[in-house]
Amino acid sequence: MRVELHHGAATDVGLVREVNEDAFLIAPPVFVVADGMGGHDGGDVASAIVVEEFARLADAGYDPRRGAEVVAATLEECRRRIEAYGAEQRAAGQTAFSAGTTAVVGLLVEDDGQPQWLLANLGDSRAYRFDGGRLEQVSTDHSVVQELVDAGAITPDAAARHPERHVITRALGTAGSSEADYFLLPLPEAERLVLCSDGVSGMIEDDELAGILAATADPRDAADAVVAAALAAGGRDNATVVVVDVVGLAHDHPYDSERQRLSLEQKLGALP
Repeated sequence: MRVELHHGAATDVGLVREVNEDAFLIAPPVFVVADGMGGHDGGDVASAIVVEEFARLADAGYDPRRGAEVVAATLEECRRRIEAYGAEQRAAGQTAFSAGTTAVVGLLVEDDGQPQWLLANLGDSRAYRFDGGRLEQVSTDHSVVQELVDAGAITPDAAARHPERHVITRALGTAGSSEADYFLLPLPEAERLVLCSDGVSGMIEDDELAGILAATADPRDAADAVVAAALAAGGRDNATVVVVDVVGLAHDHPYDSERQRLSLEQKLGALP
């Protein structure tokens, strides 16, 4: 596939935390944001493992027609390494040691002969598409408050203030599920792809994020501006964003999110 990508990234420890447990990867055509949990030598190591494994994937190359299988296998290796690291620390006497991380991944694949974004997420790190001035969250948060919103128990506005808004239900290296959600996204329907930790999405509203993306043409400047906005809003968490622009593609493939989700679930369901 010959696809031109322009990209930028930014990260900051924020104004409250002492350690930046976020990590990101820009290794075209592979992009990752991981938000670690567990503190120093826990969360930062877990997120670094995710970046290491996907960097290895980018270096080795992969069959773009088998992207879902490749990502699933890489995430499984991340889970195995993080859990092994945690077991080593507890065996060494750190009985309360924990290490885990969210992950949101974007990489180029081929589906029906066309280049596509394959997105995968675990936890509440997010993937957005920005197209025609409109911002849309593609991924779904794996969190207690998202489950409450989906069940109709609370409103999205209430979720932003809920005391358990940071409790996630899926991650790598924790007791919860480590099964990712997968999404296929046609390149012509995503002028700009945004991957971020909840230190961004939890600090600035989608409208503000959309305004920054619309006003800033260079993805490097856009990434810097997004993190700066998260800090200006209080910087209560580590803030990390990756911004990727797809250059030179025409809008000739309508995006049907439900059809794309079903298509990918059928492919994943065929895995042994």
